[in-house]
Amino acid sequence: MEGPLVLTQTTTRVLDPEDLGAALALLESEPVTNAFVTARVQVAGLDPWRLGGEMWGWYADGRLRSLCYSGANLVPICATPEAVRAFADRARRAGRRCSSIVGPAETASMLWKLLEPSWGPAREVRAHQPLMVTESMPPDIEPDPYVRRIRKDEMDVIMPACVAMFTEEVGVSPMAGDGGLLYQARIAELVGTGRSFARIDDGKVVFKAEIGAATPLACQIQGVWVAPEYRGRGLSETGMAAVIRYALADVAPVVSLYVNDYNTAARAAYRRVGFREVGAFMSVLF
Repeated sequence: MEGPLVLTQTTTRVLDPEDLGAALALLESEPVTNAFVTARVQVAGLDPWRLGGEMWGWYADGRLRSLCYSGANLVPICATPEAVRAFADRARRAGRRCSSIVGPAETASMLWKLLEPSWGPAREVRAHQPLMVTESMPPDIEPDPYVRRIRKDEMDVIMPACVAMFTEEVGVSPMAGDGGLLYQARIAELVGTGRSFARIDDGKVVFKAEIGAATPLACQIQGVWVAPEYRGRGLSETGMAAVIRYALADVAPVVSLYVNDYNTAARAAYRRVGFREVGAFMSVLF
């Protein structure tokens, strides 16, 4: 005999500052996957102006179950299939205001399938970007002793390398549009908080990386770059070992990053310094 039909009451709404505790509890349930958004919320709260976008919440039976950050990126968080459909409906009605969709591969893929008819075509879809983590220093790779934190008075030294990395990675220059004001402000923030690292030889950046997101539970490395003429010398491995040492000592017990699956050289280098794959992200670039 079939059981009684259970009706689940669901709703989606923009969260406000009073929802901060519930939002953080959900974000921190997956500390590595959610590091980017968690770091922003811990600093800015849920006020859209400070956060740089809205945080959408999906509720079932009065309980917050899923989130979606809608700002420069559209990021589904702990999103069930029903929540993804609700977020897609809201995003479709609002129109595209983001430059990318980023999130766990399965969730982001579902969201993109729902949005592609109205938002497409994308400039590029990176369907499988391995998410990698480490909790310890590599036993057999010595950290590069010349990799250090960038000082605030070295912005003019680090910026050309940051622009080169971004352009190479994303396919467009971060200096387009607003003349690079937002991008320069972001790099200045990372330098100012001690999360920008580089090796500088004779005034030239030969290796760089940033800790782009940092929470007490996990941090995420981004922007790894070696100057083209220095590639193939192992600088990415010794440089990453140095950044990992800083991260584990000063930031969080778990260090993560995600990488394009076609970048076999980078994936191999990250494995050599102790990273292991624990999942995958997907990015849709507009």
